[in-house]
Amino acid sequence: MPVSQQERERRHDRPQAGPERFGPRRSLVGRETETVVLAGRLRDPSVRLLTLTGPAGVGKSRLAAEAAAGAADFFDEVRCVDLAREALPDRVPDGHVLLVLDGCDQPDVPPVAGIGELIASNDHLVVLATGQEPLRVYGERLLPVAPLPVPETAAAAEPDVQEVQDVPSVALFIRRARDADPGFALTAENVAAVAEICALLEGLPLAVELAAGRLRLFPPHVLLTRLRHRTTILAGGPLDAPERHRSLTALARWSCRQLDPGQRAHLEQLAVFERGFGLAMLVRVGAEDVLETLIDKNLLTVVDQERGEPRFAVPEPVRSFLLTELEQAGGTDAALDRHASEYQRLVTATEPRLAGTEQEKWLGVLAAESGNISAALRRLRARGDREAVAAVVTACRQPWLVQGRLREGLDWCDGLAEDGPGDGGGTLPEPVRARLVDLSGTFTAALGDPDMAVRRHRRALALCKRLGDRRQGALVTARMGRALLLLGDPSGAQAALGPALATLESLGAAGPAAEAGTALAGALRVQGETRKGKELLDRALDAYRRIRDPRGLATALRESAAFAEDAGDLDAADRALRESLRLYDSIGERTELPATLESFALLLLRASPGQQPRAVRLIAAADALRRGFGGKVPDERWGVLEEALAGLRERLHWTGFATAWAEGLRLAPGAAVAEALAAAVPAPHAEQESPAAQPLTPRQVQVAMLVSEGLTNRQIAGQLGISEWTVVNHVRQVMRRLNCTSRVQVAWSVGRWP
Repeated sequence: MPVSQQERERRHDRPQAGPERFGPRRSLVGRETETVVLAGRLRDPSVRLLTLTGPAGVGKSRLAAEAAAGAADFFDEVRCVDLAREALPDRVPDGHVLLVLDGCDQPDVPPVAGIGELIASNDHLVVLATGQEPLRVYGERLLPVAPLPVPETAAAAEPDVQEVQDVPSVALFIRRARDADPGFALTAENVAAVAEICALLEGLPLAVELAAGRLRLFPPHVLLTRLRHRTTILAGGPLDAPERHRSLTALARWSCRQLDPGQRAHLEQLAVFERGFGLAMLVRVGAEDVLETLIDKNLLTVVDQERGEPRFAVPEPVRSFLLTELEQAGGTDAALDRHASEYQRLVTATEPRLAGTEQEKWLGVLAAESGNISAALRRLRARGDREAVAAVVTACRQPWLVQGRLREGLDWCDGLAEDGPGDGGGTLPEPVRARLVDLSGTFTAALGDPDMAVRRHRRALALCKRLGDRRQGALVTARMGRALLLLGDPSGAQAALGPALATLESLGAAGPAAEAGTALAGALRVQGETRKGKELLDRALDAYRRIRDPRGLATALRESAAFAEDAGDLDAADRALRESLRLYDSIGERTELPATLESFALLLLRASPGQQPRAVRLIAAADALRRGFGGKVPDERWGVLEEALAGLRERLHWTGFATAWAEGLRLAPGAAVAEALAAAVPAPHAEQESPAAQPLTPRQVQVAMLVSEGLTNRQIAGQLGISEWTVVNHVRQVMRRLNCTSRVQVAWSVGRWP
């Protein structure tokens, strides 16, 4: 109930036990939402007991003090009690009173019964409590206080200063850094380090403040290096603060003080896990029984929901503290070995499920567990178990391709395929080495180096022939054929893919056969054997739909779009590319997505010339994705993209092009797919631009004239110093723009030029 003006004047002269009892107030950063919600809850007549819960150091006391100050005009009296310094009062005055009880989780002051009695004694009393966990008093309402949001450190190689400085954890860091060093400023040189520091500390306000204070001794990049090992090195809190707020070690020790030995043992095992592990892993280590207790105490947090499945983490600085304690007690090796074994079993057991109906589910699980899988690999390597490492790496073929972790995969393959002297792991069996060399070729091709990929696949094929492994030999040959196609050698690709496809079909390998068939269809299309190629592709599409393989189907659909576009059926090409994009998005695909975005952008330019800014955004998004995983545009595509971008720069002028390009670079993968799908579907049988409206570029004129002279694609490539695949794409563009369906018609059209 509101306070009258007379009451305000009366209270003005009456001493208050107000929020100043918590010490000097400092302005809150990033708590605008919590402050508004808390103020509304305190004014709700149905709320009698409201508890702010959250991990130690998250700022519950400051938020309570802010709420108490803001509520002074609403209550007859606001009384604040710090239970670390004084006892719970026996009674409170009559009237509309707000009683703020800070530190209800003090080990020697269990206030639960007393709070219930106080609430019963005054019908108008409202209690605002703070604690690490709920009080579990009847009628209690909870308001969890989470750490501050942190920057997305992996979103960009060069974070934008203006965007990062507005993230609440970074804003708090900057403010406290200037307290320690008035000259501190967030700059292009230090923004990446500051963003990673805040992310590493998970936005915990006390940790962020302690880190900012260390800038008196270390620049941000040096401080980051020190924190990567253990965050609990941070100390130096104010001497007038509670002891637990003077260092992260003290804070973590205080947070764990009430755990019994069993709970502590489970939490130590979970501390070995990287941030974000699933419920299945929590069950595997036997910690399911203590799950609720650890969550209530904010010693285990829910960090994500993966398709409805919760994911967990032991928060910093508790995780670093427990790892240090575990190391000092000599229990680290056993905990790490158990963690590595669990993830080895997960990855190897999941591999057979990645090619069928459960592909989407298990790719999502492995993507979410990627940090733990990498940690398990490092542990297996550290203990010299090379065969176990190789088994996990080869099982990660599909997940790493989907996630775009190509460099990481290539490094693991190269490190294992060669015998490591002195590593204590022994020599790998030749079948394992063959699979590793083949996998390295797959990663190399995906990175945009098909020439090196062909060499690696040939090495793997030699090993397979020596072993007499017919199935693996066919798989390697098919992958080599695909690399030859990317290299611009469609005839060589056909020579490899044809026998490989026949062998895989005879062995009943439906998925690999569909993959080989898709690649062979592409080689036939490039060589003009459209009918045969379309028949092969239709078989591959049917196989992928039958076995319900989203990734394979998406790739085949992109090839289907190319066939449709060559035939002038832009509607069919549009439908195929849209379905391909949806499928890639459903599994979180990163490696193949850029090519599909570019294909869609090029189709837009042909079917809907008014979509030029959108096309620029899509090509820019594809470029950012490729740079994110270290890939490059294949030669066969670069010439077409370069020509399209040159035309877009001319039509949109510098400002329009640069604006659209910058917008595209900021698109996340899912947003880039949404941008593409938002484009209007081309109207059926819409008239395309006449050849006169689509003049040939100078390079296309050169190609057209050489075609009219009867030169083959290979001869034209040699004469112009470009790849054969680039010639193929130029010929396709020439035929479209001259409205020709054959090379003979191109020669006839050129003969009519003045």
